[in-house]
Amino acid sequence: MRTYVRMVVCVHLPRFELLVAAGEGSQVGPQTLRGRPLAVAPPTGTGRGGGAGTAGVGEVSQAAEANGVRGGMALGEALARCPQLVLLPADPVRVAEQWEAALQALEAIGAAVEPARPGLAYFEADGLRALHGTLAATLAAARGAAARGALARGAVAHPVRIGAAPTRFCALACALAAPSRRPLVLEGEHARRWLATQPVGLLGYREQTAMLPEPLARLGVRTLGELTRLGRAALSDRFGEAGSLAHRLARGQDRPLAPRRVQERLEESLEVGDASSGLALGRVLGVLVRRLLARPQRAGRSLRTVVLSAQLAAGGGWRERVVFRQALADAERIRLALSVRLLALPGPACRLGLSVECFGAPIAEQGVLEDRDARAWSARRAARAALLREALAQVRSLAGAQAALRVVCVDPSSRVPERRVVLTPIPE
Repeated sequence: MRTYVRMVVCVHLPRFELLVAAGEGSQVGPQTLRGRPLAVAPPTGTGRGGGAGTAGVGEVSQAAEANGVRGGMALGEALARCPQLVLLPADPVRVAEQWEAALQALEAIGAAVEPARPGLAYFEADGLRALHGTLAATLAAARGAAARGALARGAVAHPVRIGAAPTRFCALACALAAPSRRPLVLEGEHARRWLATQPVGLLGYREQTAMLPEPLARLGVRTLGELTRLGRAALSDRFGEAGSLAHRLARGQDRPLAPRRVQERLEESLEVGDASSGLALGRVLGVLVRRLLARPQRAGRSLRTVVLSAQLAAGGGWRERVVFRQALADAERIRLALSVRLLALPGPACRLGLSVECFGAPIAEQGVLEDRDARAWSARRAARAALLREALAQVRSLAGAQAALRVVCVDPSSRVPERRVVLTPIPE
């Protein structure tokens, strides 16, 4: 029986959001971006307490980086460092569409994908090597799928960097250092030794450790190897849980992957014409809600989470994820809940879209939950259990998979409170 060494594959599409914004209505490729100082403009409507210069820019091109502009930098500072900087309108709608197409293409080759952010995803190659033959064939299939998926809804050719290593953080480092046309694969102890030579700036790609590279640079820590020599206790004392996590990542330790659940997505969109704002746009929203509820694929299910999006007449897009307080199937209640979100639309829209991200319980089951006249004890118990499941699903949809936890007694006689009980996720 053939055994495989566990390998995590990182698929990285550099400057994904910038390429999507630059390619709207034109053929712009990576070679063109290198010579022009470009940046994704801050989303319209940000900076509520301050001026436009307080909002941060998005992804930037190599030429802009050479002039000292970085992603997240305040707009005023970015323009001061690079007066010739060209701002491209942000388009989160097209970014979400193209990234979803890329993820679906990766899942089509058999990969269980964990998306980190647009342009960055992970999957394990162990099961796929038996399907595609070798690790090299698996990586080649992943590269082709990601490139085809990104091109499915856009005209810009996205470069694809592939890295493979025993952990997701090491795989990320390999993908960032990989040449444009071939993957970088590291295994075992060699991967850990190579990881120690990489810069601490890699910690900026993990949300929990994104704030560490700057203070570590001020302390003179340049590489991950130097970081590990500081010791876990010292890092935890200074930076808390983020320091402890950074030490584990630098030593080549990371959590297992958490692949996303593949769910059916329903979406409707409509050209608004002259109804680009105000009450007329609200009526267009009502049409979208009724069309979505009338789709046979809904199969009587209620809606728990939806995404409201718009293509702006001035260029770019707007997108907002809406989680209802409870799963809904009534068209009027859904329209009223979403019409409030239209007030945040930064400008006149030329196209309005509505998609379902997460379904709730079927309408028939919701009726059982509201039935207070059940006489049998078993029916009341089943209704209460269904109500609890519905509440847990709503909490997970709103605050994430780790939002609902339960207490498990481990050592009740311990004098240390943290050892008496632990928190574990409630099984679905």
